Amino acid sequence: MAVYTDITDEELAGFLAGYDLGAATAFKGIAEGVENSNFLLETEAGRFILTVYERRVRPEELPYFLGLMSWLADHDFPSARPVPDREGRTLNTLRGKPAAIAEFMHGLSVRRPTVAHCRAAGGGLARLHEAAADYPGRRVNDLGQPAWAPMFARLHDEAENLKPGLAAVIDRDLAHFEAHWPRDLPGGAIHADLFPDNVFFQGDAFAAAIDFYFACDGAYAYDLAIMLNAWCFEPDGSFNATAAAAMLAGYQAVRPLSAAERSALPILAHGAAMRFFLTRLNDWRATPAGALVKPKDPLEYERKLAVHREGLVL
Repeated sequence: MAVYTDITDEELAGFLAGYDLGAATAFKGIAEGVENSNFLLETEAGRFILTVYERRVRPEELPYFLGLMSWLADHDFPSARPVPDREGRTLNTLRGKPAAIAEFMHGLSVRRPTVAHCRAAGGGLARLHEAAADYPGRRVNDLGQPAWAPMFARLHDEAENLKPGLAAVIDRDLAHFEAHWPRDLPGGAIHADLFPDNVFFQGDAFAAAIDFYFACDGAYAYDLAIMLNAWCFEPDGSFNATAAAAMLAGYQAVRPLSAAERSALPILAHGAAMRFFLTRLNDWRATPAGALVKPKDPLEYERKLAVHREGLVL
């Protein structure tokens, strides 16, 4: 989350006039993440999150994301339900940009997940997959494996500037994925970005998932592989096998993995690291000046790619 668009008191009041939420009593930007402008909104009716959609999010895809959030909330998964206006619309416009209000979810994200957090997060992801299994919306993952080589073709120079010789190494990884990427694994709607800052806990218990704006159709095991990268590496770049085992156990306690899914996890995790390396590399020079956010370091995921090349034991 971040703040790219400032909202005046008058603009906020005009926007809220279409909702049955009363007047605003507090309003402040949330300066985290890189994608959208997010605000903590308190009104006479309670506490909410107001999101103004920026950058990668295409307006025509927003009904998919908002619909998934509503579907999950309706199917007993702790997701922030979008709030409809008086006309029943969950998507509106603010400052000429798409905007929506969602319920505030209670809990805290953790910067340094423990093994217990990893186990609970794995179970939470499996619950998400089961709750979303019959969601009728469809969205292709435009940041999936077929997109990586074309994306990197535009970023060769950036990779070389980041670390001499890196472009050739990434090209070899991409060729490996093209030849060996798993197909036909079980799948459906996935979160595709369930980093620690997108999960809330109450104590060690999974309390909520937020920020569904990369959600798409995909392999469930790939969603789990994204989490292994995001949750199970130490600050020094080493892989925490104990945390990973706990995450897998938590997931399989709810939804057991098939043999094909389990055997595919190492390459899926390698590929998931590539996806986030490439988008971070792309964002490294592209974050707008004045945004209340720092772009995330692509070298963090370059180091994870190096670990994956040695082969993970999962």
